[in-house]
Amino acid sequence: MAIPGNFLSATTESIDPNTSGWVAKLNCSLGLGSGGRNGDGVAKLTATAAGEMQARTFSSYPVAPGETYWTFADASSTTIPERIGLRWLNSSGAEISITWSLTTASASSAWHRISVGGQAPAGAAQAQVLISSTATAAGQITFFENVYLGYPMRVPGNLLSFDAEQFEISGSAWATEANCTLSRTVPAVPWAVNWYYAGGEMLTLTATAAGTASAACTERPAVTPGVEYVGQAYLNPPSSSSSCWVELRFYDASGVKLSSARSTLAAPGTSYYRQVVSAVAPAGAATASLAAGINSATAGQAMRVECAFLKARAASTYSDLPNTNVVPYSDSSFEQGIGQWTVPAGVATISQSTPWGAQASVDYYSLTVSSATASGSTIRSGTYAVSPGVNWRLKASMKQVTGAWNAVLAVRWLDASGSLISTDPSTSWAIPSTGPWYLLQHDALAPANAASAQLDLIVTAASAPSTLQIDNVQLVQVLPQTEVTIDNASASATLVTREINTTLLMTVYRVLANGSRTLLRDLTGLTDHLANTDDTYLVTDYEAPLGVPFSYRIEFYSATTGLLATYRTTNTYVIDPGDPNYAWLKDPARPILNRRVLVKQAPEWKQPIDQNVMRPRGRQNAVVLSGVRSGREGDLVVWTQSDDEREALRFLLATGNVLLWQAAPGMGESDVYVSVGETALPRVSTYAREPWREWTLPLTEVDQPTGGMAGSATWTVRDVALENASALTVVARYATVLDLALDQRIGS
Repeated sequence: MAIPGNFLSATTESIDPNTSGWVAKLNCSLGLGSGGRNGDGVAKLTATAAGEMQARTFSSYPVAPGETYWTFADASSTTIPERIGLRWLNSSGAEISITWSLTTASASSAWHRISVGGQAPAGAAQAQVLISSTATAAGQITFFENVYLGYPMRVPGNLLSFDAEQFEISGSAWATEANCTLSRTVPAVPWAVNWYYAGGEMLTLTATAAGTASAACTERPAVTPGVEYVGQAYLNPPSSSSSCWVELRFYDASGVKLSSARSTLAAPGTSYYRQVVSAVAPAGAATASLAAGINSATAGQAMRVECAFLKARAASTYSDLPNTNVVPYSDSSFEQGIGQWTVPAGVATISQSTPWGAQASVDYYSLTVSSATASGSTIRSGTYAVSPGVNWRLKASMKQVTGAWNAVLAVRWLDASGSLISTDPSTSWAIPSTGPWYLLQHDALAPANAASAQLDLIVTAASAPSTLQIDNVQLVQVLPQTEVTIDNASASATLVTREINTTLLMTVYRVLANGSRTLLRDLTGLTDHLANTDDTYLVTDYEAPLGVPFSYRIEFYSATTGLLATYRTTNTYVIDPGDPNYAWLKDPARPILNRRVLVKQAPEWKQPIDQNVMRPRGRQNAVVLSGVRSGREGDLVVWTQSDDEREALRFLLATGNVLLWQAAPGMGESDVYVSVGETALPRVSTYAREPWREWTLPLTEVDQPTGGMAGSATWTVRDVALENASALTVVARYATVLDLALDQRIGS
């Protein structure tokens, strides 16, 4: 794994496949060892005699005087501690000086970080990396690998300097505040091989006497009132019962502290724990800073601090991508308590999870919900500013710890005065199982007069006692995951589904109020177990019912197991049928031909059946052998009122395709797929110029066709002009005028 921004070659960095990037410099032999993490190879330094041994990079690397550079490596030794240095050379290759790190506090066979930062001195043109350890006897060994030389690797967006963040130069950016002394030490910390935001040197705060001890960063970067900021530090407590904290402070232009927010570590032990704090800069804030401390310390207790940052809130703590979540970090991630959450209804109690790292979907804490009875409770947030008239997505991660839980996500929309406008709830989800985290999400459209939103997590314990964890609560403005647009003019509904996992197969149903489901139709056929290559899917449903409520259900199945993986549902919609004297005749395969017609007479349906009647001698009743009763048959009588209407209906019937007849509610006719027999279309009067025609359409009920549809109901002359450079292009793409009208291209 190449370290980003490394001046060193891959071989010099990882010591793979050989040690050609290194050379022994003093009192040692250099060999290739094994057991590394950045590739298997490691550099093995064996002391020739007692005393300091050194190795350096074979090559020198260009540097500029005054620039700050950083080097680190991972080291391991069972007997002797190590240090690392930056060797500055002039343009002739002569040594100017060496910037050494502190020596590791004790030897450790576990891989641990050694590092140092420094400014290239005047006259420096090149630099080398030095590895050093002092042997007490010949034959003692030090291993190292995963070596970096380059510019300091900073937490994106950090407003503090590199030395205030990682203490790699002097640590002078922090100062004693109360009851402590400050120093830099290098404990043998086993950071992950690919964790580059921590080095070897750490700020060590040692309590002078019993009581609260604290230190503060002397840097105060500028901030903007109303902007949310996030601070962090890795804390190493002296014991698991120690009350260690990090604090974010805001100051006015005169340096007067306006407000502060503190986040206290619930330590599970004495390792290194990332503690995060956040707050919105208050009115009048001009600068901000960080502090860290330990409450009720005993004299001589020490707490270490590493990787401190202060930054405007981004998409995540280590990201520089813009934040889109309007829920404050303290309410979203629960890193410093329960935030603004309350329980306005129900018996549930809420608290921050404990200890650090025990329960979390993101970062290190979550909200613990406990219910002593099998009942429902509402967990309610603070209020957050939103934009009206746009789609918002509420997301929350939930983990069932004990018992069984159902959950509903709801958004309460509030106007500028804080009054409730409406509440938009999701469907109810049953948490599938105990153990995993599940992400629940719900899309809601903010009303036109919405100014803020409040979130309700309505959770119901199905058994008692039950415990639920909640984390990573988000309210973000996004395009809706599913979106339905009704077009009354074409009696259709367009469904857009976004954020599709293309590894899953998709099935799309239209669902009526009675729960019945019907597969939709797209260009390929019925929408059953579709394979998607795009993360967005769009289909126009020209067969949706008129005047009755319907919704859509989108199901996603594993392509390997065939099992249902997840599903989505939409809200309920209704297509306005308009004048009830009209009905639709639609061609499912050619929606551009669909026509609305004026009905004179609905069919007088008959349902034929083949029967054989036998009358045995001596018996009163006949014996009747019957087949299956056929579908409906009858004559639909409609009028066309103009030459254009007449030609359009004739064009629709000319294909001989199966049609869908849809009447408005109140006519007593359900939607039916039909085949149309021989038609007659006499004038309604003997007047030769009479435009009206009376059509008698013999209908026979048939099954729903399974084929795909060609084109859409909105293919126009303008579309033809936009998509074709010339008449020759049109001729090459379409075999007939009918194909052109239907947008049925050659080879499609």
